[in-house]
Amino acid sequence: MRVFKNKWFGRFARKEGLSDAILFTAAARAGRGDIDADLGGGVIKQRIARRGQGKSGGYRAVILFRRGDKAFFVYGFAKNDRDNIDGEELIHFRKLAREMFGLTDALIARLECEGTLKEVIGDEDV
Repeated sequence: MRVFKNKWFGRFARKEGLSDAILFTAAARAGRGDIDADLGGGVIKQRIARRGQGKSGGYRAVILFRRGDKAFFVYGFAKNDRDNIDGEELIHFRKLAREMFGLTDALIARLECEGTLKEVIGDEDV
């Protein structure tokens, strides 16, 4: 499975100290069927623990996810900053999922070159 983060999520992760290894682990958990919330339409929400703490008070990541194919981290927030995404946002994320899963490998490569997407590298055995 290939895992990516968009530019916005990359800034969020950097600010919050979320390494690529942590993100890859969250995507790998989903790949094994350990999904915290399936929001439908290729959109899931995964909990990510804060350093030295549990997942319940940590971060939430919205991931466009297709098992065995690709995962795109597109939005994140700290649980203490916000409870959840709203219905309008969910509609937007579902539409974005359809668009992202329609991208060819060549277009993904171009988006990586432009800096819009970055591949998250991690241990496949996680």
